[in-house]
Amino acid sequence: MTPTPLPVSADELLPVRPRPWSSALRALAIAACVPYLSLKIAWISGSRIGIPDGSMLLDHPRLVLVANSVTVVMDTSVVVLALLLTRPWGLRVPAWLLGVPAWGATGLLLPIMIGFPMQLLATALGGTTAQDSSQRPFLDDWVFGVVYGGFILQGLALGTLAVLYARDRWGHLWRGTMWELPSRATGPAVRTWAVLGSLLALFPALMHLLWAAGSAVALSPGRAAERTTDFYLLEGARFVFVAVACAGTLMLAFRRRPWLPVRLPLAMAWAGASTLGAWGGWLLITSLMPAADASNDASWQMTLTYAGEMISGLLLTAGVVCVLRRRGA
Repeated sequence: MTPTPLPVSADELLPVRPRPWSSALRALAIAACVPYLSLKIAWISGSRIGIPDGSMLLDHPRLVLVANSVTVVMDTSVVVLALLLTRPWGLRVPAWLLGVPAWGATGLLLPIMIGFPMQLLATALGGTTAQDSSQRPFLDDWVFGVVYGGFILQGLALGTLAVLYARDRWGHLWRGTMWELPSRATGPAVRTWAVLGSLLALFPALMHLLWAAGSAVALSPGRAAERTTDFYLLEGARFVFVAVACAGTLMLAFRRRPWLPVRLPLAMAWAGASTLGAWGGWLLITSLMPAADASNDASWQMTLTYAGEMISGLLLTAGVVCVLRRRGA
């Protein structure tokens, strides 16, 4: 008599690879959210911890309340992502439902993970910061260390978990070299997204390069007067992100450098495009908000730069998604 096989659960069919350090990374990502969320919730509740007298944040309490509420929701999503990337049920989540928050987290955290250590190094070498140049205080110095330090830990933990998760679920999509990419994965649609996104990114790239080199063209009077070492470093980093995004996506679309592993231009395109789209969108939103001092209001050229950055990032991301979907098919 042939024994009847026991029913197999959905979790057992999934390619789950238990890793002893996944729980530690998940705990680290969640714990790194606590300082930021605690500060934000305290400010929403009316506390002024870390906010000095005369701070610009006190000029628009309702606007700051809305902004703090939005950022609480955004940082809470890190907790959801950490759970999704480490639990068996996370492998059943639709790709788009995971991809959108992962794209946003990459785009918002990566500039901080790179920019904040650069700022600390520049300050240690005698560079100036935005706090030094501003005539009015913004936040106590310790707040930046606590908040950005937490963001860096979130990025490191989430980034590692995301790579492990993606390797288990979609690792076959970036195996091999550029030459081994099937032609159907890089058709006219992908090339169109890549070219349009790169052309639209030319204006933001030019503006960031000019500002990083010391030019004050198109900057509002207040922004031009408050330029610091931090400002130049961040503008230089934004130019690099534009270049990386365009280079990675174009290499994928036209299969340039056939000897390269696919994962290298794919990583460049994903990291660069998400930074342009998510961070450019964040800068666009903040540029549209009224500043405490009218001289600090963003000029229309600055707003156009951030809008172009966001749209080009979305177009380049569309090209990356097309490559992945077509290769998966």
